[in-house]
Amino acid sequence: MRIYIVIPAYNEARFIGKTLESLAIQSLFPEKLVVVDDGSTDSTAKIVREFSTNYSFISLIEKTSQDTTHAPGSKVIKAFKSGLSSLDENYEIICKFDADLIFPPDYLEKIVSHFRSNPQAGMAGGFCTIEKNGNWVLENLTGKDHIRGALKAYRKACFKEIGKLPEAMGWDTVDELLAQFHGWQVITDPNLLVKHLKPTGASYSNASGKRQGIAFYRLRYGLALTFIASAKLAFQKRDFKLFGDYLSGFHAASKEKQPYLVSEEEGRFIRDLRWKKIFQKIF
Repeated sequence: MRIYIVIPAYNEARFIGKTLESLAIQSLFPEKLVVVDDGSTDSTAKIVREFSTNYSFISLIEKTSQDTTHAPGSKVIKAFKSGLSSLDENYEIICKFDADLIFPPDYLEKIVSHFRSNPQAGMAGGFCTIEKNGNWVLENLTGKDHIRGALKAYRKACFKEIGKLPEAMGWDTVDELLAQFHGWQVITDPNLLVKHLKPTGASYSNASGKRQGIAFYRLRYGLALTFIASAKLAFQKRDFKLFGDYLSGFHAASKEKQPYLVSEEEGRFIRDLRWKKIFQKIF
């Protein structure tokens, strides 16, 4: 299966070389890999150029960005879309990877095997690990049925059906929910462990907490689900101040009547799916 990869990058000179090196020694090579340097002020672009001279499938796009913050949502998806628009339509699998990952050498081969063996697999991915006391352990935000935004892989038909990824926080949840809405399966492989060199949220701004609450509103979670999701996420991040930030963001979005990311029908499906999973865990 023909694999295309897009890697948004902003000031990732410390890590991008390790990411590209791990992808350059895969047992199954991607057809194309484009790194979108989103206005970096370090040597990110220089490092990517060096790789592109040695590996014909690697290329670089340099994008001017006025946004110098590292926050989830619009910035990274805008960069991803810039890379995607530079590619043709001849892919069968499209991947959005972060620039601070080390992939095991059989990662792409295993991802392809999931898509080949299961025609209903719309998305597939492994799990992120982080280093603690010299050991690599699962990142605490890992869920057994969720693919982290850092390592998304989509079957082309699924990617097209769910539409363009929204330029907003919550994009890496809405894609999976819409995939399931359209009848696709989200496949996670617990044996595919990827080293995450910069843990999620390590450099996010304080405003990210409120953005998450806004995302809950725009996903049509409703207050009860938002309360539960906020408590769970704050607990996972070991920062209970975030609980208030999430609810504050939800309240602000509700008061402002911010536009939803999903339709009413999709929203009902999302709420039903979320409640079903909650009750399954309880009972």
